[in-house]
Amino acid sequence: MRNSAVAGLMFVTLTLAGCSGTLSGAGPYKGDIENKSQNAAYNLVDINANTIAPYMRGTVRPVQSTIAKPVATSAKLMSGDTLSVLITDNAPEGSAVFAPLSTGGTQLKTRIDDQGMISLPYVGRQFVAGMSLNQVEDMIRKQLKGVTTDVQTHVELVGDLSGSVLVAGAVKSPGRFSTLQGPLTLLDAVNQAGGPVLEPHLVNVTVRTGNQVQQFNYEDVLAGNNMVLHPNSEVVLDRARQRFVAMGAVGEPGLKDLPAQNTSLLDALGSVGGLREANANPEGVFVFRMGEGANPKPTVLRLDMRDPAAMFFARQIMIKPDDTIYVTNAAVYEWQKVISPIVQTMLLGNATGAYK
Repeated sequence: MRNSAVAGLMFVTLTLAGCSGTLSGAGPYKGDIENKSQNAAYNLVDINANTIAPYMRGTVRPVQSTIAKPVATSAKLMSGDTLSVLITDNAPEGSAVFAPLSTGGTQLKTRIDDQGMISLPYVGRQFVAGMSLNQVEDMIRKQLKGVTTDVQTHVELVGDLSGSVLVAGAVKSPGRFSTLQGPLTLLDAVNQAGGPVLEPHLVNVTVRTGNQVQQFNYEDVLAGNNMVLHPNSEVVLDRARQRFVAMGAVGEPGLKDLPAQNTSLLDALGSVGGLREANANPEGVFVFRMGEGANPKPTVLRLDMRDPAAMFFARQIMIKPDDTIYVTNAAVYEWQKVISPIVQTMLLGNATGAYK
């Protein structure tokens, strides 16, 4: 009776343990990765001094010494702009239609309507959308010719859509920002919007002018790739796809942001808490990378962290967006997962009298 009970418990336990060994872990075993590479499904590369060159980090681009020099451009008016119009009339007293310059002239304010028109006394309704301020001044003088003998005009843009810049996306205070105080650079516009809400290397910047689209990484902009924005431009900041996946025996597995624009394997491992000492197999540190460009076949990099030189290799290997870092479990840990249920079952059998 005792032997049959023990045999039954052991059979059930080993069956469960066998299933556990098959289904356990966060991915394939080290031996499986090495063996299946022979089927040409992917290239398995052992990282050493002779093979590391294609996977090393590039040199950091130097910071530029040049600066963007804002130069005022002639804004073209559009519907929604507000104009301040000063008209002076130096005709003899009693015949002047507008106030003379000595008294400050006649100050008028007008808004360009949805049809691109403005309306002024003695000038009437005139189409001004697409004009510059100088062209509006010339138009007003022509319209007043014959109404008064000596007229002067000055037009200012006091509420602008045509000269403003829209900043949207991953910034703290998105909105439209005026260029009335002077031209805006890309950094000016982003700073007025409160700056990005993410780390610079995690932010892509898209600049649209209506004629062309330009894209930058915000870290490159900070390094000197600044530019002067055209009036009525749109600046959109969004999250750059700079993520990797950490799996297996690491401290904090999951989908993670790259800690820097030029992240090394050692930096990436450090950002997820390193290898979990209790169960990690330091000989089984792998980087899975999809094929790209002229080499469509995926690549798996293997690093043996038992080798002291591996620390230097890990510092040199560049982690790319969408890479997967996988650390396999140690063999002793896998055996512990098999043995532990057996021991627990034997203790349970002893407690329930199965051995009597």
